[in-house]
Amino acid sequence: MTIDKLQRRPLREVWRCEEKFTTWLQDNIDVLNEVLDLNLEGAEPEQPAGTFSVDIVAKDESGNPVVIENQLEKSNHDHLGKLITYLTAIGAKIGIWIVADPRPEHVGSISWLNESSGADFYLVKLEAVRIGESDPAPLLTLIVGPSEESRKAGETKKEMAEQDSIRRQFWMELLDGAKKKTKLHANISPSRQNWIGTSTGIRGLGFLNYVIRRHDAQVELWIDRGKDSENKAIFDKLAASKDAIEKNFGAPLKWQRLEGKRGCRIKKQITLGGYRDKDKWPKIQDAMIDAMIRLAKVLKPHIVKLKL
Repeated sequence: MTIDKLQRRPLREVWRCEEKFTTWLQDNIDVLNEVLDLNLEGAEPEQPAGTFSVDIVAKDESGNPVVIENQLEKSNHDHLGKLITYLTAIGAKIGIWIVADPRPEHVGSISWLNESSGADFYLVKLEAVRIGESDPAPLLTLIVGPSEESRKAGETKKEMAEQDSIRRQFWMELLDGAKKKTKLHANISPSRQNWIGTSTGIRGLGFLNYVIRRHDAQVELWIDRGKDSENKAIFDKLAASKDAIEKNFGAPLKWQRLEGKRGCRIKKQITLGGYRDKDKWPKIQDAMIDAMIRLAKVLKPHIVKLKL
């Protein structure tokens, strides 16, 4: 048995222009269906989309419109823009972009669209091949398309962006309220992280941090001078005055030596709620500010005595 080699041919040799390929694809939509595992039918070329014209509009198995944009060259921003414009113009939920050479940035763009939008996008590479002296044939390869993983990734990113925005708003309000009562965090900007902090004023001792989570919060002294042994020694010296510190603070504190980790923590947990409990924000913020002021005040004389 003789095994011949697959030969790639220039696309313009097989289809002189995109219009020729569009006509061929209209008559052979089943080839695209096999590659994408879709059931497209009723492909019609040069369909109007406002003042524009779509290469092909087909129907999926539910009768919804599907936009197909063809490009017999390296992918470019112009055709990506057209695909998105046509999709929105006719209210389609599936967009297919067939190109000769997909650029990496456009592969990334289609992946991002599948994560971030409510539509499904496919990027397909088109090649022309032949074996020996056979007639040329299309070779369609799916480069990127929608998936359950991409949808979940998109949902996760949206949730994280929402959390970032909520936390920043929380910190804006807390810092505004704190400025009226203390100068501790007066020069701190709102953050999208779940914590904000200010230096204790002693090099490497750590930070006086506000921390917010979904449904609880805390204020803390974070101890870290770079060496585990030194951090533990500082913690132990402060812990030796635990009873006096808690008495002056007015409530028990959580003393976390954090064995196996470099830093140590002394904290007061606030159980009134967190950033997801927006209706409770004023009470949570007031409690955090009050606890921070008391924590800084009660720890200061003991920190000074450390003579670091």
